[in-house]
Amino acid sequence: MIKPKRLQAGDTVGIVSPSWGGPDAYPTAYEYGLANLQELCRVKFKEFPSTRMAAAELEKNPQLRAEDINRAFADSEVDAVIASIGGEDSVRILPFLDIEAILAHPKVLMGYSDTTTLTSYLNQRGLVTFNGPSIMGGFTCLNSVEPAFGIHIKDILIQPGESYTYQPYGRYVTKFQDWGSENYRAEVTSVPNETGFRWLQEREEIAQGLLFGGNIEVLEFMKSTAFWPSPDFWQGKILFLETSEEKPPVSNIRYMLRNYGMQGVFDKISALLFARAYKYEDHEKEELEQQILRVVRDEFGRADLPVVANMDFGHDMPQLIMPLGVMAEVDCVKRRVRLLEPAVE
Repeated sequence: MIKPKRLQAGDTVGIVSPSWGGPDAYPTAYEYGLANLQELCRVKFKEFPSTRMAAAELEKNPQLRAEDINRAFADSEVDAVIASIGGEDSVRILPFLDIEAILAHPKVLMGYSDTTTLTSYLNQRGLVTFNGPSIMGGFTCLNSVEPAFGIHIKDILIQPGESYTYQPYGRYVTKFQDWGSENYRAEVTSVPNETGFRWLQEREEIAQGLLFGGNIEVLEFMKSTAFWPSPDFWQGKILFLETSEEKPPVSNIRYMLRNYGMQGVFDKISALLFARAYKYEDHEKEELEQQILRVVRDEFGRADLPVVANMDFGHDMPQLIMPLGVMAEVDCVKRRVRLLEPAVE
């Protein structure tokens, strides 16, 4: 795998809008995110033509959005690339990416939700990418949640150790202040994280593999396209999945997981990680866990596959960064999920 260099004070972060024009629609929330990222990491910013473009114009211009990503990677002034926000149609930009140019200039690329199209495809092509906070979908509320969030970001992107053990956050957000509020202050409503990670299936042997995954609904957009992983790609991977703010019904998640089973994915991966489902009530989370086991264990016979749910890399905040293409392990005996190597050089 090609690892990007670590983020450092004084670096320039390129901000791109591969999916939706959130910065134009809600500039105050966007500016909050920029300010918080700057304060935490001591970086500068560079915007591109699509960054603050109106949503209606962005929708008409998938090629322009892709060209801005190409520019950001080719630009010698830019040291990292972070998505402004997610959306729903970034899959349309994939044919216009200059893959060779991107791989020739490896940089931190981070986002989640609809940015899954970029992080997952570029990871297939050899680049370590990062499922983590976007400007508006994470950094905006950085100072409204526990300090452990900022510490975690630094531990992954700025000051990485030889290994990193994921820990549940103490609280998680159940409601965000409306970005259009007249007196927007990035306020949140949070609750104690009383459950922590949920170990649904365990085994004594430690599972290891390269992390791969993202938003389960966005990955559905990519299935049967030229940008979907080849059958042999899944071998030995640790697959992680999260759900969006649209709150897909539990039955839909079952259908999606069943498709992975029919592709033979569960026979090849070494572990499955699932994020806490955003906006789900407690009984819906329990039902989701039951349906995950129904598909993985009962329908496809993988009672030996480690399955961990309720992890903190989903749509609520604070958020764990999951680096695609980095070696990780799932130790059921020690109840530990950790990275076995730094995600950045």
